[in-house]
Amino acid sequence: METRFKKVVLAYSGGLDTSVIVQWLIETYGCEVIAFAADVGQKEELEGLREKAIKTGASKIYIDDLREEFARDFVFPALRANAIYEGTYLLGTSLARPLIAKRQVEIARAEGADAVCHGATGKGNDQVRFELTYMALEPNIRIISAWKDPNWHFDSRESMFDFAEKHNIPLPLTREKPYSSDRNLLHISHEGAILEDPWAEPPEDIFAISVSPEAAPDKPTYVEIDFEKGNPVALDGVSLSPAALMEKMNDIAGANGIGRVDMVENRFVGMKSRGVYETPGGTVLWAAHRALESLTMDREVMLMRDSLIPKYAQLAYNGFWYAPEMEALQVFIDETQKKVTGTTRMKLYKGNCIVVGRKSPYSLYSEDFATFEKDQVYNHMDATGFIRLNALRLRIAAMKK
Repeated sequence: METRFKKVVLAYSGGLDTSVIVQWLIETYGCEVIAFAADVGQKEELEGLREKAIKTGASKIYIDDLREEFARDFVFPALRANAIYEGTYLLGTSLARPLIAKRQVEIARAEGADAVCHGATGKGNDQVRFELTYMALEPNIRIISAWKDPNWHFDSRESMFDFAEKHNIPLPLTREKPYSSDRNLLHISHEGAILEDPWAEPPEDIFAISVSPEAAPDKPTYVEIDFEKGNPVALDGVSLSPAALMEKMNDIAGANGIGRVDMVENRFVGMKSRGVYETPGGTVLWAAHRALESLTMDREVMLMRDSLIPKYAQLAYNGFWYAPEMEALQVFIDETQKKVTGTTRMKLYKGNCIVVGRKSPYSLYSEDFATFEKDQVYNHMDATGFIRLNALRLRIAAMKK
């Protein structure tokens, strides 16, 4: 029995894949296509998107400003967890996909659509992030995954360029510079083309939101970041909304050459891929948050939370944002953040992000205890028994040899 669709909501970016998919859906299924673009901080990438979507065959397009929700409900919870994937990646794309998919499901309900569609390839992580979210929020939803659809006849980017030229579909990239980029408030990612060679240095012209460290100012920039319960709330004493704070922090850090990452990561589907990321503001916020925790968080609580960072990052990276284990984990993370309130002073200089000060009304640091000078609160002799008890198992093991 042939599959039929009357109305499909497409997650639309205006890039190569989704530009082609609009026309492909119409030709393949004869359906109405409603495009949906989420504004999560792409800036100029959204220019002309409405006209382009309609021109290429969409019946209408939603362009929803989700920047505040993205920063508040996705970036900041991950920041409270100090989430970082494989020690390097601050999860910029991973955190945006569940929000986009959530809103896409809401539009599909409102429009009475038969299905939702995305343009993520069958090799990558985004297909999993989109589809897990669709099914978590709307269990019986019909999904068109273009690259896995039996009617999909493209086998390369070249064949998609040919299709776009045949149908006069304007594209934001060229055959000469076919990098795949994804931008939001947290980062911009770059993949494909020369970057598929892990030995090749990224060309300078791919970078969009950060200067090279060599081109950064010769004087350091200082910035003070205020936190409340683990969330950044102000820069240099000026209160800002989550999205506004992210944008300001990106500008400051990007101008100082901070946040460039070149890594080979393990995709959920099982292969390794090389990605180049720019995460200027997020890099500074991560370091500043960590520094404030060092002042305010109990040692054993920090140890337990830190042991869960890889799991949190893995869940976000693999698309399980709406899974019950993620919900439970976030509750624990947020419990650890109740006293993470205060200010961190950062020094930014030619790609370096340096903590130079931290203070908090909930500080657990005591100069009376920590001083190397004479004090009245710590008996050095107490350490003798402490060390001997901790050495007991080591001494017994040595005696038995």
